[in-house]
Amino acid sequence: MNKNSSNTMALAPNTSNKRETVCIFGTGDFGRALGHKMIQSGYPVVYGSRSTQTSSLIPKDAEVLSHAEAAQKAAIIIIAIQRQHYNFLTPLAEILHGKVLVDVSNNLKINQYPDSNAEHLAQLVPGAKVVKAFNTVSAWALQSGTLDASRQVFVCGNDTEAKQTVMDIVRALGLTPLDQGSLLAAQEIENYPLQLFPMWKFPILLSLGLTAFFFFYCLIRDVIYPYIYENKDFSFFIAISIPNRICPVLALILLALVYLPGVLAAIIQLYRGTKYRRFPDWLDKWMLCRKQLGLVALAFASLHVLYTLVIPIRSFVRWRISSQIISQAQNNETEPLNTTNAWLSDSYVALGILGFFLFVLLGITSLPSVSNNVNWREFRFIQSKLGYLTLVLCTAHTLVYGGKWFLSPSSYRWYLPNAYMLSLIVPCIVLVLKFVLIFPCLDKPLTRIRQGWERNPQYSE
Repeated sequence: MNKNSSNTMALAPNTSNKRETVCIFGTGDFGRALGHKMIQSGYPVVYGSRSTQTSSLIPKDAEVLSHAEAAQKAAIIIIAIQRQHYNFLTPLAEILHGKVLVDVSNNLKINQYPDSNAEHLAQLVPGAKVVKAFNTVSAWALQSGTLDASRQVFVCGNDTEAKQTVMDIVRALGLTPLDQGSLLAAQEIENYPLQLFPMWKFPILLSLGLTAFFFFYCLIRDVIYPYIYENKDFSFFIAISIPNRICPVLALILLALVYLPGVLAAIIQLYRGTKYRRFPDWLDKWMLCRKQLGLVALAFASLHVLYTLVIPIRSFVRWRISSQIISQAQNNETEPLNTTNAWLSDSYVALGILGFFLFVLLGITSLPSVSNNVNWREFRFIQSKLGYLTLVLCTAHTLVYGGKWFLSPSSYRWYLPNAYMLSLIVPCIVLVLKFVLIFPCLDKPLTRIRQGWERNPQYSE
């Protein structure tokens, strides 16, 4: 009878009018918010506290008792206190024996202790069934009801029945439980709220480093050099001209860095003759953050488009155009149209438009709401085939823009090439390597390796 009712609760937790009493140790912000949410969901709530005096902050339908009295009234006890205060639970070990203890605590920094808070709690009260849950949900989200950003609740524990009971409570609160396995996963779960954009760290640091490098590089070539040798003050280039050089350079380099690890992985697999060996850690981490690298590259490309659109309204550009017109009028001559330059200019703009269009398409399809609506083959076609086409178009866009200056000595100031020349190094390496890898003599064995074939089967351990 009990088993059947438990299964009914698991399938439809909201259909039962009478719910089991839940005890909450701790009357802080999170304990009060969680208790209020549970009362709204039909759970009788009793608080265990050092002070049994009622407060206006405590939900009015909840009862406040001592820790021992509250623990005796419920089989499920939520520990909403910090780890350093767990010692008071030791004298209650007999009362807590066989009860479900839900640890909701977090730490101040990642891996603050050798073991997780939940594992430490299990050691303090060995007779209890410890479950880790609710630590990724904030008190503010529970109070305000805005749970869209934190609806997932990670749950782990060694006792399957206790874990299922907690997951039923999670569902009853309108949240989504995710079973993470045994209590060994508790430390990883406790680290989740402390991570600040973990997959964005490398792309952001890399882009900041490259931005600083190319800023000072362009500053030396385009501002300091003319000031020293030509006595011209081009310091205003810092506002638009230099950023409009940096943004396309970084967009192209970062886009190439999205596809470089895939090429390196293919070379490693060809060399090893198997796909059943792990890549080096640096390559694994690099491949995991390719999406973030691509989105940062798209951001720089978008800035480049915006900077380019404002070029005609710049004072410097309008002054230069008017000076050319006045000069032609004074000399009574008209400069004829150079069709070669016109073709180069139009080709450069056309390649940029097409490249940016595909760039945006790659960014849109990387969004979860879009990628979930395409199958794996479609997603791979867009991100791989169209991705390489985007890289080709953007590289060609840069080559057409300044290809004629590669052999011009005047373009090397202090023997330093223009920034766009440096930006072509990584993309050209990627495209050349990819072009080599599509040769049948390399593509066929690589395809076989990725399908499971091994040159040396002893590596398939």
